[in-house]
Amino acid sequence: MSDHTLAARLEITIAIAEEAGQMIIKAREQQDFAQRLKKDNELVTDVDVAVDKLISQRLEEHFPGEARLSEELAPESALHEAAPKLWVVDPIDGTVNFAQGLRHVAVSIGWMEEGVAKVGVVHAPFLGETFSAAEGAGAFCNGKPIQPSSADSLAHTLVGTGFPYRKEERKQLLKRLEAVLFECQDVRRNGAAALDLCDVACGRLDAYYESVSPWDFVAGWVIAREAGARVGHLYPVPPAVPEDLYPDHLIVTAPGVYDAMAYLLLEADQCKP
Repeated sequence: MSDHTLAARLEITIAIAEEAGQMIIKAREQQDFAQRLKKDNELVTDVDVAVDKLISQRLEEHFPGEARLSEELAPESALHEAAPKLWVVDPIDGTVNFAQGLRHVAVSIGWMEEGVAKVGVVHAPFLGETFSAAEGAGAFCNGKPIQPSSADSLAHTLVGTGFPYRKEERKQLLKRLEAVLFECQDVRRNGAAALDLCDVACGRLDAYYESVSPWDFVAGWVIAREAGARVGHLYPVPPAVPEDLYPDHLIVTAPGVYDAMAYLLLEADQCKP
């Protein structure tokens, strides 16, 4: 049976994400996983693949036949999945952090219906936190309601971001970084986009910008939006791609600084090197 309510989908997704989190904790304790580099120097471990398979199996058990887009099992179909019901999965967001023994690591599972992201769960096993949201029902961390900060000026805005694995693509982002460092309070780079989005949702960060992959942001996008943060893109989304699946030039902020933050980043993009 696949006609679950959003609340039922959310409950099942939380359970799946937390089971995956236990698998991740055990794998780090055992320290016997292999590592390799994918294209563009992106790290992947045996654990990424094993956790992805576990999540895929659980989703098929509960939601048979529904399409799945995941980083390790189906990345090639990233923006071309026209399924009316679609799961978007990152088994380990923050793989480098996981391999290095850092704590900013998350399981990210989002669900979309007709191109709209409606359920999101981001579970951080080493932080002991589960962020969750369903359309129209608010956002939560470990079952307690969350909301974004009341930041209303860039001078008091703490900003999260990240950088692409391809080093030649980083240079064009330096103008943005320079503008943010000059105009905002400071920058944090935690290495897990899903958790950056959740940190905006609960007020730990005031803003976040980055271009990522769909599986990095869909779940956190739902959580931030349901918490009351503003979510959007700095540039128009191609007409053939659902806005909630398009991963380029994301901007997610506390409501009071969205317009100023967007203007700052767009102006930085216009600066000549």
